[in-house]
Amino acid sequence: MGIKDLKGRDILGIADLSAAEIKDLLQLAADLKSGNRSPVCNKILGLLFYKASTRTRVSFTVAMHQLGGQVIDLNPNLTQVGRGEPISDTARVLDRYIDILAVRTFKQTDLEEFARYAQIPIINALSDLEHPCQILADLLTIQECFGKISGVTATFLGDGNNVAHSFILGGALMGMKIRIATPEAHKPEPAIVEKARQLAVDGAEIIITEDPIEAVKGSQVVYTDVWASMGQEASAESRIPMFQPYQVNEEILAHADSDAIVLHCLPAHRGEEITEAVIEGKQSRVWDEAENRMHAQKALLVSLLGIE
Repeated sequence: MGIKDLKGRDILGIADLSAAEIKDLLQLAADLKSGNRSPVCNKILGLLFYKASTRTRVSFTVAMHQLGGQVIDLNPNLTQVGRGEPISDTARVLDRYIDILAVRTFKQTDLEEFARYAQIPIINALSDLEHPCQILADLLTIQECFGKISGVTATFLGDGNNVAHSFILGGALMGMKIRIATPEAHKPEPAIVEKARQLAVDGAEIIITEDPIEAVKGSQVVYTDVWASMGQEASAESRIPMFQPYQVNEEILAHADSDAIVLHCLPAHRGEEITEAVIEGKQSRVWDEAENRMHAQKALLVSLLGIE
């Protein structure tokens, strides 16, 4: 399977891509970033976002404009889907108007329903289960920093959320050694972990632990996210004491590899899951990672739309 096989496909989770396809996408993203390739299209991307967004919205919009296409912001508050129109109806109508649709939503089943009723490619721009576009940018950043992905040891500290889920799956596909350290009550979904272990290529490892120090020892990548995702704001304060041992700070970073990089998908709550000193420190690659959202998603758009 190669990148040409992606035309017209849906990407609802990172495991909708094979390892070969991810490698090809990352190479295309690197070529687009360097200016070695400049594909052009006259396609239309729809953004249907039920959740707030900065990086995903802007990176998709800029990427599509740089490709010569157009973007329509399908704000649910301004479209009929926000007034109760069934997804099946909305999907079939949008299918007649636009060329590709990125959906940022809560339920993974909503994405699956869009994909069921629309013939155009559907991209998961974040759901409560997964965030595949973020992980493509993370893998691109890791590749830039280490010249490889396979064999790299990466630790994710904090909540076993949608980002953690996609990171486990993507890491397994790419032969990484993935360690996830979370409180017992906030571990990743067992079904995701089992799927990752089934997908794991030679050398890949998936370790789930409650011990943040043990998890980060010798790690080349230290990754974190907010402790309360969108929709969990009511429990944010109560989570802080439980998650405090998983804060990415200078003390915990000292246990990682001396050349370790720090990633955060943003937005960051400085002083909670990550300290000011670390996110602004010399090991931080957070801003490169944020920029790479645009390049990775541009590669995804080019591939799904079959742009030459």
